Amino acid sequence: MTDILTKIETMMPEFSKGQKAIGRYMLEHYDKAAYLTASKLGAVVRVSESTVVRFAIELGFEGYPELQKSLQELIRTKLTSVQRMEITNDRIGDGEVLSKILAGDIDKIRTTLDRIDPAAFDAAVDAIIGAKHIYISGMRSASLLSGFLGYYFNLMFPDVRTVQATSSSEMFEQLFRIDEGDVFIGISFPRYSKRIIDAIDFAKSKGAVTVALTDSDASPLAACADHLLIARSDMASFVDSYVAPLSVINALIVAVSKKKQQDVSETFEKLEAIWDEYDVYAKNGKR
Repeated sequence: MTDILTKIETMMPEFSKGQKAIGRYMLEHYDKAAYLTASKLGAVVRVSESTVVRFAIELGFEGYPELQKSLQELIRTKLTSVQRMEITNDRIGDGEVLSKILAGDIDKIRTTLDRIDPAAFDAAVDAIIGAKHIYISGMRSASLLSGFLGYYFNLMFPDVRTVQATSSSEMFEQLFRIDEGDVFIGISFPRYSKRIIDAIDFAKSKGAVTVALTDSDASPLAACADHLLIARSDMASFVDSYVAPLSVINALIVAVSKKKQQDVSETFEKLEAIWDEYDVYAKNGKR
């Protein structure tokens, strides 16, 4: 983000009058500009759509959509919750929230399917199956994802640790035994958790195999990941949309269970007997 804004500031003397108007608006309102079409941005600053397109090309992009996408990807790490609410309200407008949010989530799953690397996914599955110990961590809202993955992996493996901590020291106390032969799965999306970045870096330094579930190869988790799983996330107001990451997690659970089919079947046979004996689930809709 800083590089783009710095480039605009540096090139301001070279811009035409119309391009300077666009540049000033982006410098002052980059959070809003990222979600305006070329025609809408032109209307806001009172220039033509073609001037907006030329502005993007002048900055070194192939066209305005590439500039817009770059802004959207980068500002998600910068926006406060209040800014996120304002942008989402502008994007949704007075239309029906339910249909727009669900349609957006469908698009995120499609994008994830296009972007995720099947080879990295298969390699992550093999590493997890061969691990001595499995560590899973996601902080703040992503802790819901790590908790979900940890719940099912705990049913399938004898030694799974979901790392949750209120401080950095607590986190490293839970991780200090991680070693070669272990797997660490770090989950984080914008705004990225510094603790997860530190945790995956620590796990890597100890010789563990690292798996990162994050939003892009530009994520700070990517540099320390042996296996990078990319899932599209987005902001729905101040709420993070984790539909696509959860879908990838579901795929991980199913892929691992298929490769451990015999062991998993035996485990669930025993669990079913326990659940029946202790009346864990309601039967036929009765208490």
